[in-house]
Amino acid sequence: MTRILIADDHAIVRDGLRRILDSAEGLEVAGEAVNGDEVMARVRDGGFDLLLLDMSMPGKSGIELIKWVKATRPGLAVLVLSMHQEDQYAVRAIRAGASGYVTKEAASALLVAAIRKVAEGGLYISPGAAEQLALNLRPHATDLPHQTLSDREYEVFGLLVAGTTVSDIALRLHLSGKTVSTHKARILEKMGMDSVADLVRYAMTHNLVDTRDE
Repeated sequence: MTRILIADDHAIVRDGLRRILDSAEGLEVAGEAVNGDEVMARVRDGGFDLLLLDMSMPGKSGIELIKWVKATRPGLAVLVLSMHQEDQYAVRAIRAGASGYVTKEAASALLVAAIRKVAEGGLYISPGAAEQLALNLRPHATDLPHQTLSDREYEVFGLLVAGTTVSDIALRLHLSGKTVSTHKARILEKMGMDSVADLVRYAMTHNLVDTRDE
């Protein structure tokens, strides 16, 4: 029996996932978490074999949370279930320690198959994510500007192009406003741009912005 912790800040998503998993043989929902702090507490307590993790939750989240989980419980399998398309975060999530990445648009059968593979110690990579991983093996001289950002900078970049203010980013990521402003300045410098409007245009050109609601 594979015991799963569902981590998502939307009740309707958690309820839907619970119904899917409860109907799958050999899978058991061991609990739920609605923010990064709850995920961290549950990881410390243990009692489950796989973390089904949303990328965007209040508190510590995304790549930083995956890194924390793997540092705290290296043997815990992490499968990311996200609204973000694979070309935005899949490669970074896998590099951070996740064993797979599935979008919320995926069919329930695919999700269950990914869970089973990851629970058995495997790696679930879709063809799209596999292509991105292969492209990342090329010399760094061919990197696009956004690929030169650190994981934290990329997280701030995503929030900036989504229209989130510096103060709101600071609250969401539990950082100071000064730290976020520093990240913003470094992002603009690394990407050779002058304003957030330039970042938005770039993100739209490279399909790095979700146009649908979470």
